[in-house]
Amino acid sequence: QVQLGQSGGGLVQAGGSLRLSCAASGGTFSNYAMGWFRQAPGKEREFVAAISGESISTYYADSVKGRFTISRDNDKKTVTLQMNSLKPEDTAVYYCAAKIFSNAQGMATGSRNWGQGTQVTVSS
Repeated sequence: QVQLGQSGGGLVQAGGSLRLSCAASGGTFSNYAMGWFRQAPGKEREFVAAISGESISTYYADSVKGRFTISRDNDKKTVTLQMNSLKPEDTAVYYCAAKIFSNAQGMATGSRNWGQGTQVTVSS
């Protein structure tokens, strides 16, 4: 099974940018669709973005479409979420996720492996 370790995040002003990274170990990385979810205080965890195993397809939540970009490097076993034009409502703990033998849209549901989470705070 794949294990996930996250880095990045922090505090940024509205309109700014941040990059989140997730490194995988164990498993065959290209067999996993990779994605990002987030959980704001008092709210349920929600889907943000996903990418298929060979980067053929991506899938985004409407709330981040056009602002966030997900990418992956299968040689380095990493997935990155570039977040631009950040808004205060993007403030949340962000989680990296992996789902075996799934396409990008399938990441939004079902069983997944999770990273440890990283805080993103956007000030107004």
